[in-house]
Amino acid sequence: MCIDCGCAPADHHHSAPHTKGGAKTISIEEDILAKNNRLAVANRALFADKGIFTLNLVSSPGSGKTTLLEKTLADLKSEIDFAVLEGDQQTANDAERIAATGVPVHQINTGAGCHLDAHMVGHGLAHFSLDKLQMLMIENVGNLVCPASFDLGEDFKVSLLSVTEGEDKPLKYPQMFRASEIMLINKVDLLPYVRFDVAKCREYAERVHPGIKIFEVSCYTGEGLDQWYGWLKEQVARKGK
Repeated sequence: MCIDCGCAPADHHHSAPHTKGGAKTISIEEDILAKNNRLAVANRALFADKGIFTLNLVSSPGSGKTTLLEKTLADLKSEIDFAVLEGDQQTANDAERIAATGVPVHQINTGAGCHLDAHMVGHGLAHFSLDKLQMLMIENVGNLVCPASFDLGEDFKVSLLSVTEGEDKPLKYPQMFRASEIMLINKVDLLPYVRFDVAKCREYAERVHPGIKIFEVSCYTGEGLDQWYGWLKEQVARKGK
């Protein structure tokens, strides 16, 4: 079973229960993340060889990942060759929205699974021309728990937190924000209408991950997007293609 939420990917192996004195003990025969980590290493090596900068976008449902992607792709696709892997439990709704930008996209439906894994990402890459690709955006399943534990081979995890969610999310889900090098505080255009303390949110994020890079953005007013775009361009140039 998944160490975080109880989902059961097919490659998780446990021994049969042993009964002794009325108590059952279950010994784990294989590190449930070992296979994923091996595949993530292979993905990362491929990205490095092809010069592809890769981001794993993670958040709660409704934080605005897809809208951020739409805006980012529309504004930068003339400067950067993008592709997108879309992860959802069901439907191709988000992939259809991304396809409307003209950027190559492939949908991965996880069914009952609550996260993408490295195996899914590796297979998804077959749908793209990697020799032309400069940046791969992976939109993970909306979930602040399990995706924190699964390395996909990305350069960075990017956590989105909208101002409608509450500034204490980094404290409630520390593993995710600890695993993320970048945090975007999204929907800042709504700050006049919601109770959200930006300073506290930044403080909480720094508490669980000192040095985390934070952008405050709005896809509707454009606030903060220039800084976000500038950072993306720097990373693509550094990765080199």
